[in-house]
Amino acid sequence: MRLVTFVNSEGLELPGALLDSDQVVLDLQAAHRECKGGASPALQSVLSLAESGEAGLELARSVVAKAPASAVVARDQVRLRAPIQPPPQMRDFSCFELHLQQCFAAARKGRAMRAADPEAALREMDTSADDSVLKTFNRQPIYYKCNRFAVAGMDDEFQWPSYSKLLDFELEFGCYMGKRGKDITRDQARSFIFGYTIFNDLSARDAQGREMGGMLGPAKGKDFDTANVMGPCLVTADELGDPYDLNMIARVNGEEWGRGNTRDMRWQFEDVIAHVSQSETLYPGEFLGSGTVGNGCGLEQLRYLKRGDVVELEVDGIGVLRTQVGQK
Repeated sequence: MRLVTFVNSEGLELPGALLDSDQVVLDLQAAHRECKGGASPALQSVLSLAESGEAGLELARSVVAKAPASAVVARDQVRLRAPIQPPPQMRDFSCFELHLQQCFAAARKGRAMRAADPEAALREMDTSADDSVLKTFNRQPIYYKCNRFAVAGMDDEFQWPSYSKLLDFELEFGCYMGKRGKDITRDQARSFIFGYTIFNDLSARDAQGREMGGMLGPAKGKDFDTANVMGPCLVTADELGDPYDLNMIARVNGEEWGRGNTRDMRWQFEDVIAHVSQSETLYPGEFLGSGTVGNGCGLEQLRYLKRGDVVELEVDGIGVLRTQVGQK
């Protein structure tokens, strides 16, 4: 199923499913009332559906299979929010080594360009700090906790952070937990995944550059309203199939800026679930981001967004997450 959270013409926020090549939305609760009579607690929200486990999924599948016309609305008549907004918890990992390598190289190049002799400055730069990060990256999964209240959907208005002049997108995808668990083994982890979505992890690169020397991870470089854009839908794990052979493409104003593939993940979601759940309980609806795919952001090319730009992030099997950058 391709699950969404949508706002209807009356301003109500409801769980739904995309049908007919994503051209229409099925109101799951309305379909349940039509098919079975009464409301279902499992269909109150996409989060409640995740919390209800396999029984809730079977119920949702049954009403999607019938899809009564009275519960169907055109996609352009609703506003899509993030699939779960906000999720109970968010963690964003760094799973693609190429992204780190290219970001470090681009940052060094950017600093060297300010020198009188850029080529000499670049040759003389100390790379030990970058090498240390890559060494840690290859030893274990690394991540930070995001601001879950900054999650936005593709139809929500995006707000440019007032303190930043260097705004960047980041092409990621991620998974949602479908079961509560602790000390989950890697072999068990796939069964805990509820579904997947696309994640645009917007970043204020100038703020991020100033704060990362503090060695506590990103703060205002990532934490501003509407920074975490997610969607357009949550594709359930049974429908997506193999998550590790998906093309990922980033476009800005129709121009392709980069592409990659999920097969290049150094750490897969099974690895990160096993890592995080050590002595820590994970809950249904929690989101785990993949980190940025190689070639998946502007920083790697020393290019940045402008006000009004349209960013489109595409992942096979999930769709296109479209974000228009705020004008102010």
